[in-house]
Amino acid sequence: MDETIRQHKFVLDESEMPTTWYNLVPDLPSPPPPALHPGTHEPAGPADFAPLFPMDLILQEVSQERYIDIPGAVLDVYRQWRPTPLFRAHRLEEALGTPARIYYKYEGVSPAGSHKPNTAVPQAYYNKIAGVKKLTTETGAGQWGTALAFACALFDLECEVWQVGASYDQKPYRRLMIETFGAEVHRSPSELTNAGREFLKDPKNLPGSLGIAISEAVEVAASHDDVRYALGSVLNHVLMHQTIIGEEALLQMAKAGESAGPDVIVGCTGGGSNFAGLSFPFLREKLAGKMSPIIRAVEPASCPTLTKGVYAYDFGDTAGMTPLMKMHTLGHDFIPDPIHSGGLRYHGMAPLISHVYELGFMEAMSVAQTECFAAGLLFARTEGIVPAPEPTHAIAAAIQEALRAKETGEETVILTALCGHGHFDLTAYESYMKGNMVDEDVTDARLAEALLTIPSVG
Repeated sequence: MDETIRQHKFVLDESEMPTTWYNLVPDLPSPPPPALHPGTHEPAGPADFAPLFPMDLILQEVSQERYIDIPGAVLDVYRQWRPTPLFRAHRLEEALGTPARIYYKYEGVSPAGSHKPNTAVPQAYYNKIAGVKKLTTETGAGQWGTALAFACALFDLECEVWQVGASYDQKPYRRLMIETFGAEVHRSPSELTNAGREFLKDPKNLPGSLGIAISEAVEVAASHDDVRYALGSVLNHVLMHQTIIGEEALLQMAKAGESAGPDVIVGCTGGGSNFAGLSFPFLREKLAGKMSPIIRAVEPASCPTLTKGVYAYDFGDTAGMTPLMKMHTLGHDFIPDPIHSGGLRYHGMAPLISHVYELGFMEAMSVAQTECFAAGLLFARTEGIVPAPEPTHAIAAAIQEALRAKETGEETVILTALCGHGHFDLTAYESYMKGNMVDEDVTDARLAEALLTIPSVG
């Protein structure tokens, strides 16, 4: 019996891979507020960032150029896994009984299993040509630490990683993967830094946070001339490196017959790099009047920076060593609950995403983790990929949107980014399947206490 042939994935040839990163800033009606020096509260200049980053990345951070060429050495590494596939979630649609068309851009095909190498590779490259010998960094769920360890191995750089304590304890195999790529991993807070020793004095800090781990990594980088710091999210240059996701997705949506673009784009947000990477090229098209998608950021209910945080200047780390950034924040002292989506536990949101949100060009919502894991299981049992806990937030939101389409009968086109696989997160799935997982929310009292630490900036 003949069966209808339907296309499940839409792929690009290596020759079709974009060769530039997209910088959203020039296309916005107003520029994002500048970073400030932590002491003087004056706009931070290149010299303020020089102890942490090579000049090429500093220039990208403040660039007003719409497109920046991707170096040939970086493109060559990208071709190991890029372009990544765009999938049509036919079986998930059928399970939901929805007329919606759901597409997902799958970044889990990278060597590290996530979208993070998209920025880890160029960061390692630019540091290498600047003569840097070692990179330090933090990692939450371990995806970023894995990606940077992989990139450093390719460019013959040492790599030292401070992993958030709760994640270090929950995910030993993620730590081992980082070590397999050649990096050294420490549980944060640690006894190895002044910041870590200070945080360990208070038991509430024992689970750690991305803010604490950043403080430790920054301290080590800033105190050595041949060491620099690499950040996996939040900063403009990191978000820009990720836009290759959205640029590819634009081409692939056209191949899928969706040239008008998606009706709704949903992406998980912690620091914001995955979300920005998918959505910013589509936002460019929206600002130009070529498309009109709803763009929605999805965050955990236990770390709701956009939906419950305040828009203010705050430190990027807990010890107050970084420049001040205008962002949606829960306060740099905020210690999130040790939820399983460790990569979404940052106290602040990327300044550029925060600015876009304030301009009204995107929406935000939060989802409890039990709903996320239920969505992850359904996705695994229909699409055959076990998603990392982070993108289950976006999957849950996509399912909500698809069920709304079922009620209205609209053929809504939904696009999301499956930013990584969950092969090292199976203990979290086990916790959910055994009924041991609980939903944790941020009380107003707890949030108010954390917000008291935000510095006063005129």
